[in-house]
Amino acid sequence: MSHDFDPIQPETFDSPHALYRRLRSECPVAHSDAWGGFWALMKHEDVVEAASDWRTFITSRQNVVPKVAFTGRRPPLHLDPPEHTPYRRALAPLLTERKVARLEPAVRRICRSLLDGMVAAGGGDVCGDFSAPMTVEVFANWMNLEAEAVADLTQAGRRYNIAVQSNDIEATQENSLLLYQMARSVVEDRRRNPLPVDEDAASALLAVRVDGEPLPEELIVGTIRQVLVVGLIAPTVVVGSIAVHLGRDLALQDRLRDEPILIPAAVDELLRLYTPYRGFARTAVRDVNIGGRLIPEGEPIALVYASANRDEAVFEDPDLFRLDRPNMKESVAFGRGPHTCVGTALGRLELIVAIEELLKAAPRFVLAGEVKPTRFPEIGALEVPIRFEARR
Repeated sequence: MSHDFDPIQPETFDSPHALYRRLRSECPVAHSDAWGGFWALMKHEDVVEAASDWRTFITSRQNVVPKVAFTGRRPPLHLDPPEHTPYRRALAPLLTERKVARLEPAVRRICRSLLDGMVAAGGGDVCGDFSAPMTVEVFANWMNLEAEAVADLTQAGRRYNIAVQSNDIEATQENSLLLYQMARSVVEDRRRNPLPVDEDAASALLAVRVDGEPLPEELIVGTIRQVLVVGLIAPTVVVGSIAVHLGRDLALQDRLRDEPILIPAAVDELLRLYTPYRGFARTAVRDVNIGGRLIPEGEPIALVYASANRDEAVFEDPDLFRLDRPNMKESVAFGRGPHTCVGTALGRLELIVAIEELLKAAPRFVLAGEVKPTRFPEIGALEVPIRFEARR
C-alpha cells in the first residue's frame, strides 16, 4: 500500500492547505499509514458522495480519524440511519434558527464579558481567553447547566481538547470519562427533575419513545457526551482561525467593523476557508472504487471537509476570501447528508456574535505572536495571540 501523506508531521497554521492542494491535483484519494492506516478523500465531489451515501459509507464503525472513541457509542454521530434518527429528532427542535435566536442576548453578554478582560489586559489568546470559554458558557446556557457544572465543563473540555491535539491517549481517555460522568449526572438529574422537552436536550431525549420503548439510557448519556464535545471544540477553533485571517487582513477587519451588516456573509465565507474538520470518518460496507483507487471494505476513510471546501473544481480562486461567492451553497462547512451538523444554527450564531463583538471591542487588533495550529481531526487555530491597538 502506498503512503501518500503523513498527517503526523509538524504543521503550521497554513501548511495543511498547501498539502491538500497538491493532493487534490496529484492524489485526490490518498492513503496514509498513520494510526493503523486510513484513506483520505480530498475532492469536494468525493467527500459529498461519501457523506451522502450512508448505506455504503457507514459511521457506526469509526466516526473520526484518528480513532479517539474509547468509551462507548455516542449518538447521533456513532450511529447510522435509521438507528440515529430518533436522537437527531429529539435535538433538532431545540436547535432551530428561531429557538437559537433567543440565545443571542446571552451569547452577546458572554462575549462582551470575556473581551472586557482581554481589552483591559491589552490583548491575549483568542482561543484560550475568548472562544474556548465562550463556547462552554453558551453551551451550558443551552443545556441548562448549573454554574458549578459550567466550571467543571470548562476545565474538562479544555483538557480533553488539548489531550486530543497532543495525541495523549491516556489523558484523552481520562477526560473523556470525566465528560461522560458529567453527561450521566445531567441525565440522572433530568430524570428526577424533568424540564420542558422543547427547552432541554436531556429531557427531550428521555421523553422519546420508539415502538413504545424509551431510548437506552447509555445511548442518551452518549448523546449528551457527544454534543458536549462537538459543541465545544469546533467553534473554538473557527473563531481562532477567523481571528488569524482578520489579523492578517486589516483592510477586511476595518471594513467589517465599519459595515457589520456584512459579517454574517463574511462568516460563511470564512467558514468555507477555515472549515474546522478534516477527520470525520466513514467505513465502506463493500469494496469501492473512488477516483480510480480501490478502497477495501472495512478500512477507515477520512472525509477531508477542509480540503473539499477549497476544491478548485467547485470554488474559483478557492484560497481567496470573497464576500460575494455565487455558489456558497456548495460549502460543506457543516457537513452533508444525514450527519449534517444538527447544531448549524447555534454554531453560526456563536460565530457571528463572537466576530461582531471582537471587532467592537477595540479599534483594531493585530497578531502578536506565533499561531499554534490544531492537529487531526480538527484543522485551524488552537492558540492565537493578539494585541489590541488604536486604528491608524
